[in-house]
Amino acid sequence: MNDGVDRILEQWAGERPDMDTEAMGVFGRIYRLARLAGDATERAYAAYGIGRPEFDVLATLRRAGKPYQLSPGALAASMMLSTGGTTARLDRLEKAGLVARSPDPDDRRGVLVRLTDKGHDIADAAVAAGLAEQQRLLAHLPPPERQQLNALLRDLLNGR
Repeated sequence: MNDGVDRILEQWAGERPDMDTEAMGVFGRIYRLARLAGDATERAYAAYGIGRPEFDVLATLRRAGKPYQLSPGALAASMMLSTGGTTARLDRLEKAGLVARSPDPDDRRGVLVRLTDKGHDIADAAVAAGLAEQQRLLAHLPPPERQQLNALLRDLLNGR
């Protein structure tokens, strides 16, 4: 069964038969799937009054385990963001009552960011909703094929 990427590859084959477009097909499909999954999870998060940037902060704190807190620097590093970008997100989340900042008892100049109870609940609900959307997108693939796809993508990311 052909898809939109196949049509693009066919057009390139007609115009530039000398080019090997296999990589274009692979990455075109990865890009389209990432957009599709991203849009679906973004809609799921919106039901909880958050977007992807806010979810990233909440999920990072939730994954950190009890007491669900990190320094702003550790949070930024985990999300691969600048500290400035992290500060703007933290300001929004603090205003919404989803995170709280407090002095770091081990560093007089430091601050810790922790999930509030409300933030914890929203993080749990949003991750479940986002995961449900991702599972829905994969549902038509049998489990062995999902496992194979996961292994192939891992190999690709690892540069094999």
